[in-house]
Amino acid sequence: MFDPSRDQARQFFIEAWKKHRNGNVLTAMETMFIGIAEAHPEYHALLEDPEAIDKDFAPEDGQINPFLHLSLHLAVEEQLSIDQPPGLKPAFAQLQLKLGSRHDALHDVVECLGETIWRAQRDRQPPDGMAYVNAVRKRAGLPIAG
Repeated sequence: MFDPSRDQARQFFIEAWKKHRNGNVLTAMETMFIGIAEAHPEYHALLEDPEAIDKDFAPEDGQINPFLHLSLHLAVEEQLSIDQPPGLKPAFAQLQLKLGSRHDALHDVVECLGETIWRAQRDRQPPDGMAYVNAVRKRAGLPIAG
């Protein structure tokens, strides 16, 4: 999925969940997503609702966008699988040891990624991979890398 639209990303999630529920064969990316979705039972009803593609989640109303959350999770899982940006995987491993939970560590990394993306958008710059890894390192109690 290279730069999908909002609706394409949401359709991917809904279709992958449907394939999973029907016992169909999944792609590697769909399998990765299903692991994430299974860890978020609070989103299962949403994933079973084809109308959810058009739903808006307004932060000013105190709503968290579950599709954004799932997208960030998927991005982090992909990054960890290839250690990109470099150093993310060992920083994550240390964070997981510190927190004692893979899912809690993933949520911390998702927050770091969200912050990195927000800064890049605000500053109209590409995301700073080193700053992202250092944010994860800091949460893990590791020294900041130069």
